[in-house]
Amino acid sequence: MHRKRIVVGLSGGVDSAVTACLLKKQDHELIGVFMRNWHDDESHCTNAIDEQDARKVCADLNIPFHTVDFSKNYMDKVFVSMLADLQRGYTPNPDILCNQEIKFKVLLDYAMTHDADYLATGHYAQIKALNGEPALAEAADANKDQTYFLSRLPRSALSKILFPIGAYKKPEIRRLAQSFSLDNAAKKDSTGICFVGERRFRDFISEHLLDKPGNIIDDSGSVIGQHRGLFYYTIGQRKGLAIGGRSEADELPWFVLAKDMQHNQLIVGQGDQHPALYKQSLIAKHVHWLTQPMKSNSPIQAYARIRHRQSLQHATVRIDDDRLDAQFVQPQRAITPGQSIAVYQDHFCIASAIIEASTE
Repeated sequence: MHRKRIVVGLSGGVDSAVTACLLKKQDHELIGVFMRNWHDDESHCTNAIDEQDARKVCADLNIPFHTVDFSKNYMDKVFVSMLADLQRGYTPNPDILCNQEIKFKVLLDYAMTHDADYLATGHYAQIKALNGEPALAEAADANKDQTYFLSRLPRSALSKILFPIGAYKKPEIRRLAQSFSLDNAAKKDSTGICFVGERRFRDFISEHLLDKPGNIIDDSGSVIGQHRGLFYYTIGQRKGLAIGGRSEADELPWFVLAKDMQHNQLIVGQGDQHPALYKQSLIAKHVHWLTQPMKSNSPIQAYARIRHRQSLQHATVRIDDDRLDAQFVQPQRAITPGQSIAVYQDHFCIASAIIEASTE
């Protein structure tokens, strides 16, 4: 690649720092950018420390450093949507929505207005050619692959994105960080979303949504407890149910099987192998193509995943306009409305959709 002007999204972590170093080594003109997406009670997250670490990387590489405030965009496009989905009984994925609406839309627009040729980030994914067009391919490190989180990024953005570390495995990135003498070479990877920080997600949500208590019922219809609000729970959840020992029940742990929004009831059952936790098919809406759309309603033999880091599952997929139906070869545990299903062929992520419901 000839010398290009590249905006590098810096998170303060080691992956984005190595991304900048690799591009600097190739003699590209770089601009480092740190995003501020949240302001409320920042004592719960590491925003200030991360910004300091990102600034230090830019100083060491002698490249410009900018901090951009996208907190209003994040509130309007991600957070408000997340709260609305929780109230509908969904379990949304704000990381996917942030990539879709903020990093590869708002931040990308920012990069383009600064006459950049590309936006580079420290994601574990690759952009490769498919049928003569740029496409989203899995990372070399299957354990770190982040294409699930990227499965709803704008297709038009693919020609303007670089993922330099996608061809490396995580241990190699750590070694590169040491060879580049990065101060954050041993910094732990971030987990979760910043605005939750060290708090339990339940405690955070209680600050924004009023409790709506209701009955917890077992799979035979008996009332066995009370819940604080269905938005606190997700399919397959075990912890936080506050169901004590019951003399007439087995000693197996309880799991969330379903949420009855109409009657405000949480349905639970015992045992990780409870048959209601495992379904072989699902319906999803809001189909998003990352490649040229395939023929409508024709069966696609593909692989899919319904959560990050899940191994790819063989499935027959049908997509008709805005609806996706997936029939898996093996039953899937805890298919969860609000989460995404990402569809793959030949190691390319070709499409995604938002799960609406599991089916028998």
